Amino acid sequence: MKRDDIRQLLLEELGNLAPEADLGTVPPDADLREALDLDSMDFLNLVMALHKRLAIDIPERDYAELRTIDGAIKYLAARAKD
Repeated sequence: MKRDDIRQLLLEELGNLAPEADLGTVPPDADLREALDLDSMDFLNLVMALHKRLAIDIPERDYAELRTIDGAIKYLAARAKD
């Protein structure tokens, strides 16, 4: 899966969690939980949605890799199947 596809998928799932947010204004290196006011349950829902859509395991020890848009894309691109 290409990085652009992963970015689009990530933004879709973030939009589902924070529909009022203007995702285009979130810097790629900003902490998503702070920028989008996500609580721990929202973040867990994001992880689960990404797991389902990409069919990859995301262990809890790796959650910090998903903290930013850039970090999440890098992490998911390295693990996603074509």
